[in-house]
Amino acid sequence: MAQLAFDEYGRPFIVLKDQATQERLSGVEALKTHILAAKTVSNTLKTSLGPKGMDKILVSPDSDVTITNDGATILQQMHVEHEIAKLLVDLSKSQDDEIGDGTTGVVVLAGALLEHAEAFIRQKVFTLFELLMVMRKASQVCNLLHFTSA
Repeated sequence: MAQLAFDEYGRPFIVLKDQATQERLSGVEALKTHILAAKTVSNTLKTSLGPKGMDKILVSPDSDVTITNDGATILQQMHVEHEIAKLLVDLSKSQDDEIGDGTTGVVVLAGALLEHAEAFIRQKVFTLFELLMVMRKASQVCNLLHFTSA
């Protein structure tokens, strides 16, 4: 279950079961894993968009069945474990709270942006820092356009 160990300075710490054998991802590999989790949530919703969008059959732990193509309902009933995927669920909730519509669109858009960012990182066109700066600038432009059009 757990094991007590000591670091090089004699400070105790606890190693949980299987934690000693697992490797922690970092850098580009961790980033790719996060993007994959976000793309999975995005791709789940992408097929429910448009006039030919498919319905999803959701079964809850107590065997309640829901059939819907509403992105907000799908995300509410999904049990998401990954932290980055949870951010997309929160993005959808905040879109629903602020606007009341477009919950599926923002998640699909975020997934598409991350997919293109992954391609740039894989090709080593941009570093992660440069991509974050581009996304921040794009966000500022969108905010500026939103406030000038209102």
